[in-house]
Amino acid sequence: MKHVSKLIFLIVIISIGIGVWRFSYKTKLNWTRPNNTPSSLNENLDLINHLTYLCQNNKTIEAFFYEGDFYPVQPGEPPIPSGQVKIILSDGRTFDLPQTISADGVRYANSDESFIFWSKGNGFLVLENGVEKNYVGCLALAQDSGGLTQTYLSSEANFSIRYPENYSFSQYQDIKSGQTIKGVKFTIPESLTKGTNLSNDSGVSVEVISNRHDCNASLFLDGVSAQNITDNGREYSYAFWEDRTAGNRYEEQIWAFLGSNSCFAVRYFIHYANLENYSEGSISEFDYQALLEQFDKIRQSLITR
Repeated sequence: MKHVSKLIFLIVIISIGIGVWRFSYKTKLNWTRPNNTPSSLNENLDLINHLTYLCQNNKTIEAFFYEGDFYPVQPGEPPIPSGQVKIILSDGRTFDLPQTISADGVRYANSDESFIFWSKGNGFLVLENGVEKNYVGCLALAQDSGGLTQTYLSSEANFSIRYPENYSFSQYQDIKSGQTIKGVKFTIPESLTKGTNLSNDSGVSVEVISNRHDCNASLFLDGVSAQNITDNGREYSYAFWEDRTAGNRYEEQIWAFLGSNSCFAVRYFIHYANLENYSEGSISEFDYQALLEQFDKIRQSLITR
């Protein structure tokens, strides 16, 4: 009888031990991050990125992305999201949102999912009570590399860009080789031309051929051969053209690249007169290198979806 009692006691002890182990393991797999509320940010997380997004009607969002810890899961189980994002809306609202499970992109939401921030590539979707209403067509915006205080967003062509103060912009449409090209030109201000031989029609354009999977600079500039170059980490198809007519000089550069199933190109157009056209001392020669550097900054700020 004593042996039976000892055996029963031993079985009970072993069962309790197994139960404790299974509960502990299951709890670890079902772990959820603390501070899972929109009003508190886990201070132990590491800041991994800070981005500004530009939306329609010049609305903006500042987003601070934090990386959480890694937690193991059983084979076949979805990963446990542990990141967070702190966002500051241009209307003054702020949210600290935990990362949630997502099959596409990176998704963040508050506890009742009344506010969802869904990052996909260089763009994102903001849903308020399931509706995209206040922040629409948002796209990442490049940081100001110096003197590019103005911003432009094309929700239709899916790009954002920065440009200097006092530049003007205008939209246009052209057809080359049967291809429709939509563009926007940023024209230099009078302050860059006054007292110099630089013409006021000079500027930088962003041009787009939609649904084009092969992208070449020659699509935007007839009669030139293109070459492949890499600048600031991006690969371009590049072409150059120049002409001298009646005391004027015209230069065009095309920087083309593929993005979002469309062919994008940045066009530099520089028009200036020969100094011999003017009486000696009446004007000065414009700073060609400084103008190119400014155009380069504008081009490098271009972000596509």
